[in-house]
Amino acid sequence: MSRYFQPHIDRMAGYVPGEQPRDGGFIKLNTNENPYPPSPKALDAIGRALTDRLRLYPDPVATNFRETAARLHGVEPDMVLAGNGSDDLLTIITRAFAGPGDPVLCPTPSYILYRTLVELQNAREVAVEYRPDWSLDPAAFLASGAKLAFLANPNSPSGTALSPDSVSEIAQNFDGPLVVDEAYADFAETSCVGLVARHPNVIVTRSFSKGYSLAGLRLGYLIAQPEVVAGLIKVKDSYNCNTLTLIGGAAALDDQEYLAQTRSKILSTRRRLTNLMRSLGYDLPDSQSNFVWCTGGPPASAVYQSLKERRILVRLMRYPGRPDGLRITVGTEAEIDRLEAVLRELLGGADSPKVW
Repeated sequence: MSRYFQPHIDRMAGYVPGEQPRDGGFIKLNTNENPYPPSPKALDAIGRALTDRLRLYPDPVATNFRETAARLHGVEPDMVLAGNGSDDLLTIITRAFAGPGDPVLCPTPSYILYRTLVELQNAREVAVEYRPDWSLDPAAFLASGAKLAFLANPNSPSGTALSPDSVSEIAQNFDGPLVVDEAYADFAETSCVGLVARHPNVIVTRSFSKGYSLAGLRLGYLIAQPEVVAGLIKVKDSYNCNTLTLIGGAAALDDQEYLAQTRSKILSTRRRLTNLMRSLGYDLPDSQSNFVWCTGGPPASAVYQSLKERRILVRLMRYPGRPDGLRITVGTEAEIDRLEAVLRELLGGADSPKVW
């Protein structure tokens, strides 16, 4: 059957998401989901929307949601576009700006979906390496000649973030749309939303999967200049967000008090997890996300497998020319209690069994 596919599709490996076990009993620290429940206000709004109105199509341009997001960020509603998760928005953007053979800049190591989106368009990835301190050379963006650039900020797997001033310098040095993927910005100290007004080529994407505990609802949004949003609306699916998703998302945005409460818990546990992994011999950059990136300690592959055997999932990640690493989501205090106990059993004492 492969002969029926476009040749560039046939060549692709495709994006592989993190493990989602069907049976219970796992502590999931591998896909950066929020360990706390969604806002009660969001759940209540979704419940009240379960009426016969679901027989009707949703608002194709998500008017109420866009107005809610615009108020939160101090922008106009026509600068907001909703998507079926931020991955949907990244797909829309790539379809809109990149064609066959076009160069698309992707910093590396970073979110590996970017490469898949480039391959789907039969475009050409231009990789720009992060420096050892997880900074980027702004001149590399201009020199790339790319028509589109992605920038995960905070980045995955490192959890690090460039300052808005650094991103502004990159935007000035790039002649094309610069997509600042802020999926983890709810856990960071800064945001680049304010750059949209200063740089017409900046597009900022946001997710509900991390800070708002709504990964299963599939909702994201972007903020860009109105003419950019108007063009992207031409590319999106007609009804790319369902009614329940839009209602729940708007209610979650309106409950910033709840977001602040869960964020505070995650930041506190992130500090604890960082100290734990460093005490076990791993090197960790200071994270601005809801996960930590661990390299340089006990062998990542062996530790990953041993944790999985004990029903704890973390993400083993490999990048060419770099050491294997473990990306570990910040869980609840109880989940990190269990992780710590297992890791200390595996790695901690002279009489403990070693996994390497």
